[in-house]
Amino acid sequence: MKKQIKPTVKARLFQGAFLLVIPFLLNDATPVVMGQGDSSNQSSTHARAQWVWQNPLPQGNWLFGVSFTDANNGTAVGWYGTILRTTDGGQSWVLQSSGILGTSIGLYGVSFTDANTGTAVGGVTNATILRTTDGGANWQRQATGMTDYLKAVSFTDTNTGTAVGGYGAIVRTTDGGATWISQTSGTSIDLNAVSFTDANNGTAVGWYGLIIRTTDGGANWIQQQSGTGNFLWGVSSTDANNGTAVGEQGTIRRTTNGGHTWVRERSGTTNFLWGVSFTDANNGTAVGGTAAANGGTILRTTDGGHTWVSQSSGTSNLVGVSFTDANNGTTVGAFGTILRTTDGGNNWLSQSKAVTLLSLEDVSFTDIHNGTAVGGAIGESTIVRTTDGGNTWLSQTSGANNDLHGVSFTDANAGTAVGDFGTIVRTTDGGNSWVPQVSGTMADLWGVSFADTIHGTAVGGGANFPSTILTTTDGGSTWAIYQFGFYVPLTAVSRPDVNTATVVGGAGIILRTTDGGNNWVQQASGTTVDLLRVSFTDANTGTTVGQFGTILRTTDGGSHWVPQQSGTSEGLAGVSFFDTNHGMVSGDLGIILRTTDGGQTWMRESTPTQYGLSNVACTGSRSGTTVGYGGAILRREAVR
Repeated sequence: MKKQIKPTVKARLFQGAFLLVIPFLLNDATPVVMGQGDSSNQSSTHARAQWVWQNPLPQGNWLFGVSFTDANNGTAVGWYGTILRTTDGGQSWVLQSSGILGTSIGLYGVSFTDANTGTAVGGVTNATILRTTDGGANWQRQATGMTDYLKAVSFTDTNTGTAVGGYGAIVRTTDGGATWISQTSGTSIDLNAVSFTDANNGTAVGWYGLIIRTTDGGANWIQQQSGTGNFLWGVSSTDANNGTAVGEQGTIRRTTNGGHTWVRERSGTTNFLWGVSFTDANNGTAVGGTAAANGGTILRTTDGGHTWVSQSSGTSNLVGVSFTDANNGTTVGAFGTILRTTDGGNNWLSQSKAVTLLSLEDVSFTDIHNGTAVGGAIGESTIVRTTDGGNTWLSQTSGANNDLHGVSFTDANAGTAVGDFGTIVRTTDGGNSWVPQVSGTMADLWGVSFADTIHGTAVGGGANFPSTILTTTDGGSTWAIYQFGFYVPLTAVSRPDVNTATVVGGAGIILRTTDGGNNWVQQASGTTVDLLRVSFTDANTGTTVGQFGTILRTTDGGSHWVPQQSGTSEGLAGVSFFDTNHGMVSGDLGIILRTTDGGQTWMRESTPTQYGLSNVACTGSRSGTTVGYGGAILRREAVR
């Protein structure tokens, strides 16, 4: 089995992806940032938020819930405290301040009863309930006293609502959330969705096929037989008798008698179904999917669920769905996806946009305007390019069929990217065309750095290939190969001039050359953790980062490497310095650190996501671009 080495970075990114796909499969699965727990306040050590989304747009966090009250007014909620609002049927979406945006808290459910009044729920280890009465211009946090997170909420009027969540938790309000009263569900397993048709009649569904029903506003909840052990993730009822529940492996259960019996309906899919919305007894839509690029599932029925017709989504996982009538509906999901239909799903139009959703692993800017990011997935590469500071990103064709891990540009036109199985591609026209080069190795290449248009170094290797360094003095027309007698992955390289280069890798390895790569000397890093990225501003001054919050700094060409205090134990995967004092670091859980004094102090910046960030490029002393999981591109302008 081929070892994926930028190894620890990828492992963490994809582990994070699992939590993002199903953030509430496991109890308390949502990660907590720097021990903040379920706090709505950011640490005072965090710098003021300046990082904004450039890809996807309007933002890239997963969206889990959506609620429309009419064809125009709707709200979507999701990961990391995200709230989006539209008043024009989704032609434009505005990011609202939830008061918890930038924390680890996810919002999983939302329910509006009119254009102004709505409630969103979520949490980490404690329940989070947010309430607005002005269309989301202001969100107020409401107290529940609960210690369990909430996954779904259903209001039938401005005052009366019920929320459900972890360990069978149910809370009820009849005064618009001024007070929430706990109810006895009769179960200790997770409840994933709830639907009320009036103040008294409601249904909740959860793990292991659980369905519970109330006809007295939750004073009593009675378990009903679903006929399945599959997890149920969504439920929609249109009146006291008619309801539909959906879940894993394409499960659909339907009742026409208030749940006395639940009948199996054939969905025609084995994909997960996460959400369902009926507008009357006959017309309904279920959504779900897989993690595949085109794995998004949309099913439509016009006969009460007896037959379901698949509709084309062109996306990956879809999680939440809301229809206001038989024709007008919106579904949301993976990486900020928003789709809208006005004809009952015959046509779904994307209201979000992305130049790529494949993970980006490296980024290189030569000035504030011109930058390139690379990445991909197994057997697929992606290259995206901007010439206007990221206001627009365009996809480029690499000519490679392998994941790209590293990129280095020396000016707006000349750049090189490297990747799996010795892949090297080169451009001299800003990426309008990329030409494959012969590397002479099948080792995975993890990093590349050019000192000028012709002098460059690439590094790689791992479990199946020895540690490998490639050098070129002719812009990559030919590459000289240096292999070492060990199988430690070399993950990154920084070449500040034609003679000097520093390479870092697994187990704390650091290698140094001062003669253009003819000879390499190992340096003492003082650590055995994997080092994942390195940045030198001149022959003497450099910084490397890695696992467990590791930051090492040298001012004497690596004769001495001095640990610096990062303030985090998360993996750090990216580093870039604009000059000897001003630099940035990126890593797991959306971490970005910034220094203005050469790393003597590192300030954590507030960012709008918890996606793993694989590298960062400084474009000025206070500006930069970072890239990562799910095609994430974030930009910081030089505000302060």
